[in-house]
Amino acid sequence: MSAPATGRGSRPWALAATVEDPELPVVTIGDLGILRDVTEDDQGRVHVQITPTYSGCPAMESIREDLIEVLSRSGYRRVCVELVLAPAWTTDWMTDAGRRKLAEHGIAPPAPRGPVLVPVSVRCPLCGSLETRESSRFGSTACKSLWVCLSCGEPFDHFKTL
Repeated sequence: MSAPATGRGSRPWALAATVEDPELPVVTIGDLGILRDVTEDDQGRVHVQITPTYSGCPAMESIREDLIEVLSRSGYRRVCVELVLAPAWTTDWMTDAGRRKLAEHGIAPPAPRGPVLVPVSVRCPLCGSLETRESSRFGSTACKSLWVCLSCGEPFDHFKTL
């Protein structure tokens, strides 16, 4: 879902979109596409909908607390954060800026939007080589896998394409 450009909801959306992912602080929940909707009613109450990258993601409670803090600090007295599981999150919701930030931080971003392909190789975010192999299906978090570059010898995380 994209942010409302103007009108009610655009300011709280812009504030909510700045909340960092606690497991990947180089990207925001706006970059990841976790932020699904933000509405503001006539009383100044804000309702935020977020979708986890996978069900059971332990970061959701921290993100909920950060959203309430950011919006409350900006003058919104009542903030409700709702966890939405359907439709399931997909890496197609990740912004181009989010993909770029992951790569700049040494995490191989998910494949471009479209059909999910079985990766034979992932481009090393450090040297650009395609001579890589998956070392572990799970990396530092469940949404990433661990890969090793056969050219430069460095391990790196790959954000799984979903």
